[in-house]
Amino acid sequence: MESATRFKWKYVLLPLLIVGVAVVLGVWKPYALIQGLQRGGLYALIALPMALILGIVGIINLAHGEFMMLGAYFAYWLSVHTGIDPLVAMIPAFLAFFIIGALTYLVTIKPVLKAPELNQLLLTFGLAMVLTEFANLMWTSQSRKLPLRYVYSSASIGSLTFGTFGFTYLLGAVVVLIALLWFLRYTRTGQAALAVGQNPRGAKLVGIDVNRTYLLIFSLSIAMVAAIGGLFLTGHSIFPGVGAPYTMKSFCLIAMAGVGNLPGILWMGLGLGTAEAFVSSFQGYGGWSDVVFFALLIAVIMAKSYRRHTA
Repeated sequence: MESATRFKWKYVLLPLLIVGVAVVLGVWKPYALIQGLQRGGLYALIALPMALILGIVGIINLAHGEFMMLGAYFAYWLSVHTGIDPLVAMIPAFLAFFIIGALTYLVTIKPVLKAPELNQLLLTFGLAMVLTEFANLMWTSQSRKLPLRYVYSSASIGSLTFGTFGFTYLLGAVVVLIALLWFLRYTRTGQAALAVGQNPRGAKLVGIDVNRTYLLIFSLSIAMVAAIGGLFLTGHSIFPGVGAPYTMKSFCLIAMAGVGNLPGILWMGLGLGTAEAFVSSFQGYGGWSDVVFFALLIAVIMAKSYRRHTA
């Protein structure tokens, strides 16, 4: 996690390059750019807590999206039964899932920390399946959505009219990024977490409780993504399988930006969201948006490998 607080300007180039290519090819669509920024903000927002676990604990949490899904259902349940807004429900969701995250770490994650990576992947994959089936049992497979008026707010620039609530995801991603960078750079707990992420043995030698740090970071990450589920609920329908695609896309963003590079995750999210939106804006090509996402993933990883071999 050594690059967690280091900004790399090269990651600004991906969204700018995509927009530039669109302008040159004459397929520039302002609405697609706005939609791409909103979509990319959501991708980055969900990926940031996953990056925290991977960079410090060293676990690829394949149940990441499922915890977001459960957080969304938790906010939905609170909203239906108590009448509170899903945005307000993010606070109790954070607190409840901090405890759930701690229990999950102690019962399932801690025993496999020293196990082979394949065992860890299988464990978190199995956990994802269990959580999905639990949601299926509790709420059935029917999709659910809250009728919220404020999500339909809009603005106009000239002849272009677009929804504005989607920028809440981008704003949330920026706020979470700044909060995480501040936590890791300026708090003793965050600095200890960075030390553990870089060298667990060395951190233990200087008196840092490694297991306690792992417990805190894992619990914090689960609490964050569950709270994000409350925000996700405001603009999306939820169902038991809604989290799985976001797990995969979160992992892809981390792989492209580099483990521990939190600012890079935001820029990669904006770039990929913009690329998806441009492809989806063409009639008959909406289904190609995921293809573009993973094609860019392959291209970035190949470029990184080429640089490594030629360095």
